[in-house]
This record gives sequence, structure tokens and C-alpha cells, in this order.
Amino acid sequence: MTAPGTPGNLDYDRYFWAGEKVLLRGLRVADAEAAYAASLDSPSRQLLQLRIELPASVEALQIELEKRSFCKAVDGVVVFAIEPLDHPGKIVGTISLHSRSSKNGTFGFGISVHDAHRSNGYARDAVRILLRFAFHEQRFQKCNSACVDGNEASIALHKGLGFIEEGRRRRQFFLNGRFVDDILLGLTAEEFDAANTDRSA
Repeated sequence: MTAPGTPGNLDYDRYFWAGEKVLLRGLRVADAEAAYAASLDSPSRQLLQLRIELPASVEALQIELEKRSFCKAVDGVVVFAIEPLDHPGKIVGTISLHSRSSKNGTFGFGISVHDAHRSNGYARDAVRILLRFAFHEQRFQKCNSACVDGNEASIALHKGLGFIEEGRRRRQFFLNGRFVDDILLGLTAEEFDAANTDRSA
């Protein structure tokens, strides 16, 4: 696969961080404007368990992205930009690797795809890349994740990747004036391989 417009028309066929539709890369200060535009989608941020904060600015996000550039961990969280292979340099969302426990071999992730770029398979592809890295390169044995009850797209994404619903924490979040449950999901390395046998190599 090639990404038109890249230096030398680079071939990503053998690049670990590239999937079928996207590649993961480090955040750049230049991504601040796209990040600011995404921050205006308040309903989606609430479904991602993110609090409604005071108004942000492009300048404030530039400072934050500088801290996280080059895939630097901040408070144990590494955030990647999601870039479509057919639109080099464009950011369509972010995905994070967090809650890593070397003792227990567990980790978590978070993902957000900007509204205009949803339903293109970008989220599934990005999560698969990150899971492959965690399971096959970092020797983690289980991914723990969660979705706000009512976030049907996220639930479908998890189950499509092989996640198993393990329970729920009732009335865990306060959103839009009401309490909602937190649905708990898990995926072991073996379950990941079984659900992604054609792509896990």
C-alpha cells in the first residue's frame, strides 16, 4: 500500500504501525487545530467519559500536544494520532495506550475518531494496530476496557474485535443530568488472535 503525496511515495506494506486503512504516528503541534475542532463535539466527549471542561483554545492544545509529541508518555498515557493512508498528514482522531501493568500484564486503551470521519473503519483498524502492539510486542496478556451504557458504536467496535462483556458498574458516570452505567469489557491475547487470525501475523 502506498500513501500518495508522501516523500518518495512511501510503501507502508511492511510498516508495523500501518493497518489496512490507517497508520498510527506521534502527535504534532500542527495537529492542534484539528484537535480543537474535535473538542467542540461535546456529546461525543461525554460518551467517551470525558468531562465537559471550560472552553479550550488552539494555543492551549498546542502546549498539550508539545508535551505528548514523539509518543512521549504523560502520566503513563501514550497518545497516537490516527492518519488515513490515503490522506498523508491528516489527523482523523486519536488513540491512547494507558493503564499498563507490567506485574499483571494488563492495559487499556481509549479512542476518538472525529465526527466527519466516522463509519469508515478507521477506529477498528487503529485499535487492531494498538492491540497487536500490546499483545505481540509488549507481552501484555489482557486488555481491560469500558463503554458508557448507550454508546452503541463503541460497544459494537469492542465486540467486533472479540471483546467479552464482563459486567457493569451501575450509576458510574453523571452525564447530561443523569447517572449512567459503565459496561466493562475484556480481551485476552488468545481471544485477540482467535478473532483476528487473518490479520494477527
